[in-house]
This record gives sequence, structure tokens and C-alpha cells, in this order.
Amino acid sequence: MTLLNEAREPSAPAPPRPRPARMTPADVVRVGGSGLRSRPLRVFLSALGIAIGIAAMVGVVGISTSSSEDLDRRLAALGTNLLTVSPGQSFGGGAAHLPAESVEMIAGIPEVESASALGRTKAKVYRNDHVPREETGGLTVYAARTDLPATAGAEIVDGRWLNGANRNYPAVVLGPKAAEQLGVFRAGSGTQVYLGGHRVTVVGLLAPNELVPDLDSAALVGWPFAEEELDFDGYPTTVYTRAEEASVADVQSVLGATANPENPSEANVSRPSDVLAAKQATDDTLSGLLLGLGAVALLVGGVGVANTMVISVLERRSEIGLRRALGATRGQIRNQFLCEALLLSALGGLGGVLLGIAVTSGYATYQGWPSVVPAWAMAGGVVATLVIGGLAGFYPAVRAARLPPTEALATT
Repeated sequence: MTLLNEAREPSAPAPPRPRPARMTPADVVRVGGSGLRSRPLRVFLSALGIAIGIAAMVGVVGISTSSSEDLDRRLAALGTNLLTVSPGQSFGGGAAHLPAESVEMIAGIPEVESASALGRTKAKVYRNDHVPREETGGLTVYAARTDLPATAGAEIVDGRWLNGANRNYPAVVLGPKAAEQLGVFRAGSGTQVYLGGHRVTVVGLLAPNELVPDLDSAALVGWPFAEEELDFDGYPTTVYTRAEEASVADVQSVLGATANPENPSEANVSRPSDVLAAKQATDDTLSGLLLGLGAVALLVGGVGVANTMVISVLERRSEIGLRRALGATRGQIRNQFLCEALLLSALGGLGGVLLGIAVTSGYATYQGWPSVVPAWAMAGGVVATLVIGGLAGFYPAVRAARLPPTEALATT
């Protein structure tokens, strides 16, 4: 009976299985970091691939932004309210000309702040009278009004501009390219050039002018002197107009008809600042192309991360099996390898951002631009690397988590 009763008694319950130890985020980061430290060279090369892609993207955005900032700064200094009027072609296809009174008529528009003009002559300029006449060097001699600098934004770097005292006499102001080509480096009574068969004194040298580049290769003489000594016909070749900022479009619409009332279609009206804006649009297109190349480089870096993580899983099968045998869950294994991929990508991303900032600063300094790297570009670079790293490390992490402990330990 005793044996029968003992047989009928229920067996003792099995002891509960111990719960796996929980890993805090700090533990996951610590374990993931130790995995990276065990393969420093491979980690460096993979992070370098990511860094190159991010540096390319940040550098392109930074250089483009710095260029735009420099353009905005220069336009603010030069002004975007400059308009020009030049003669076009006549109805019969011949060369047209603006009336001699066009400057005064344009200046009469209420919204116009100032107006001035240049007139192209047929004279040639040489360093001296010993230079062969066929070697003109492509320099142009213009008749200029005394109020041209205020309207066209011309600046004198040496000497002075034409004025009421010398505009009737053999005096010339040279643009920077013309001065360099003629071998003139300073203005003064002792510096002369040979112009239109006359020895003329160089009274001033101009600074480069981005809005009016024609002045850079020009030799400028007084309007009366050109009419009297250089057979100048008195018709302006280009009329420069400064309009009120708020009325530029309105002035532009009536400028041709005002400059040449009889034949308004023969007057060409332009806005020099539009050329700079078009140049910036071209630069933006090129920046978009380079940004695409940077994205390709980033994708290649992501492939490098995936390759590193897959090889890491294959090399560390025994470690994975041992951790699983000691109670680590699939989720903990997956999080460990995913954390390694994210840390690897973060290293590459931060290094790429710093490299991109350095490239932008160096290039901007070389060009004389303000160095500007948008905050969104830096933050976007890091976020992009984390996304790429997460996607690249997801499959290796899942593969490591699904590895059976017995199979993993059998490879030791």
C-alpha cells in the first residue's frame, strides 16, 4: 500500500527556467563597440568608404552654399538695379545706333536714379608708337562720360577718373586687363600710352568690374576729346541706367522705347545681374550632378558596411553559439550586430562631416568666399549614414540571430 500511495502522489514540479539577463542600451553599445575594436583595420576601411560619400555630399552642398553666399554679397555691393541699353540691328539688317540724346531722355524717367554712357571709337591703343599697328591686342577705346563710375559701379584703384578738367585733353583711364596688357602698373603724369595717333597720359586705373566686364579691357577717354581727336560720331554704344530697386521691372519695360523712341525695337535692354544669376544656376546644376556622385559613393560605403558585417558574422559563429548556449536570446544577438553596424556607420558619418567641412573651408578660403556649411547638410549626413548602416546591417544581424547554437559551436 505504501508503494502504491507513493506511486499515486504527483511528481514535484520542474524548477522554472531562468530568464535571460536583460541588456540595457548601454550594454548593447558596449558589446557592439568591443566587436568593432577586435577588427580595427577592417572597421577603418569600411568607415572610410562611408566618410568619402558623406564628405562628397557635405562638400558639394557647402561649396555651393558658400558660392551662393559670395554671389549674394557681391550683388549686394554691386547692386541688382543696373540696366543697360545697346543698339541692335535695323529693320534692314544693318547696324543701328542710339540717338545722341538717349542718355538725357533716359535720365528723365522718374524712377531712374542715374544714367551714363560709353561710345565705342575706331581708335587703337598701344604701349608706344613703336608697336606694329596690327598688334592691337583686342583692346577697345571708348569715349566715356564723367558720371560713368557712379552709374556703372566702376572703382579707381590708382589715380583718378576723368573729370571736367581733363576730359577735353589727351587723358585715359585703363581697365585692369588693358593696363596689364599694356604694361602699365601705375597712373600719373609720367605714364603715357599711344592712342589714336596721340600720346595720352594714363590718369587712372580701374578695378575689375563683374557687372560691366567690358570695362576691364577698355581704354577710356573723355567724350569731347574723342569727338575732336578720334573721329568719334557721338552716338552712345551702351547706356547704363540705375533704377530704383522697387521699379527695376517697370523701368526695364520702357527703357528701349525711351532710349530710341523712333525705333524702339532696335534697342536691346539687358540686366547685367541676370548673367551672374544664370552663372549661379549653372553652378547649381553642376552641384546637383556632384551631389548625385556623392550619393553613389555613400551607397558604395553602405555596401562596404554590409560586407564587413556579413564577414563578421561568419568569423564569429563560435562566439554567437557560445553566447546562445549561455542564455543570450536571438533578439540580443540581433541587437548586438545591428548596433555594430550603426556604430560603424556613425564613425564614418561623423568623419565624413568633418572632412566635408574641412574641404569646404579650404576651398572657400582659397576662392575668397565666406565658408558656409548648412546645419541641415551636417545633420542630414549623419542621419543618412545611420539609415544606410541600419539597412546594411539588418540582414547580417538577422542572420546571426537565426544561427542555431549547436551549428555555431560545431565550427569551433
